[in-house]
Amino acid sequence: MAIARPIRVLAFAAIVLWGFFLYQIFGPEKTPKGPGDTLKNMDRDPNLDLTGEPEGILHRADEGYGLGAEGTARINATLLSLVRNEEIDGMVQAMRDLERTWNNKFNYPWTFFNEVPFTEEFKKRTQAETKAKCNYELIPKEHWDTPSWIDEELFQESAQILKEQDIQYGAMKSYHQMCRWNSGMFYKHPALANTQFYWRVEPKVHFFCDVDYDVFRYMADYNKTYGFTINLYDSPQSLPTLWPETVKFLAQHPDYLHPENSMDWVVDNKRRPEHNKNANGYSTCHFWSNFEIADMTFWRSQVYEDYFNHLDRAGGFFYERWGDAPVHSIALGLFEDSSKIHWFRDIGYQHIPYFNCPNSPKCKGCVAGRFTDGEAWLMKEDCRPNWFKYVGMG
Repeated sequence: MAIARPIRVLAFAAIVLWGFFLYQIFGPEKTPKGPGDTLKNMDRDPNLDLTGEPEGILHRADEGYGLGAEGTARINATLLSLVRNEEIDGMVQAMRDLERTWNNKFNYPWTFFNEVPFTEEFKKRTQAETKAKCNYELIPKEHWDTPSWIDEELFQESAQILKEQDIQYGAMKSYHQMCRWNSGMFYKHPALANTQFYWRVEPKVHFFCDVDYDVFRYMADYNKTYGFTINLYDSPQSLPTLWPETVKFLAQHPDYLHPENSMDWVVDNKRRPEHNKNANGYSTCHFWSNFEIADMTFWRSQVYEDYFNHLDRAGGFFYERWGDAPVHSIALGLFEDSSKIHWFRDIGYQHIPYFNCPNSPKCKGCVAGRFTDGEAWLMKEDCRPNWFKYVGMG
């Protein structure tokens, strides 16, 4: 008796499924993908481990941090923010967080920059958030305006292409100007001429942990150049010629490459190979520069000045969307001793949608080890594991 056709189809499907099941169990062992390729194999966040202060002698608030002449322990450093008048609410919120967790003890001055004059309301409301001195500075036009060698028509065409590629802020000229200013202009402002260290603070960011030592003195005492909290991948489509231009610069100045560099982190092609490919050799890993504590001596060096000028003349700040984060990060990765770059794992921080949240009794308001509270795919944007792999957690 012939078996009905539907029965034969079901039987065949069952055999195929059984064969597939046996292959999954007994087939060749699969090589797991890197955590940059899949969400199923993420690295364990070291912020889950109990976090304390950095090792060594630290300067506390009872050592001469009073106002004015009583602040004998303060060094030449400032809290620094590029901010618009209309961002006052977000700026006040960020100030309130940082004053509560740190600066109310140390009273470092705030320095605000704007391409237009600050309003009296902005000055009044920001000064009300701190006992420390606030400085309000106007950016010189020659530091902010589009440089003469940039072709306006080509910029508009490039901006349209960036917009079509969904590159965030790619069509906003002011964003390009901001990235250029943060990359190679801010430290040249006369108001910072006698300042060595800065802590960059942006509107709407959050700080979660009490920090009971002078972070600027820590940087100075332990010979640190740069401090970060968050380390991300960038969009390769926003900077396709940044690395090729860097390679050209290195060919002209091979002696600028520091012997203790972080080149492996800069050019890694294992964790997210498509990023490296689309960025023409750059991993796109960068320190997220909305938080940075740094020594401006590095930016003022001849090495960095030459590098910035090379990039500036290449036009990528306007024809592409080169950000200050990848520019700073590549420069640090190539031209600085990697041991002078410090992960401030004990400073709880959020810039939407990412966190640095330590496991510490000094922190409240964030979840220890949480990298993002956004969509799950954002987990793949974390490049800290590469930094830890190639450089360490110092």
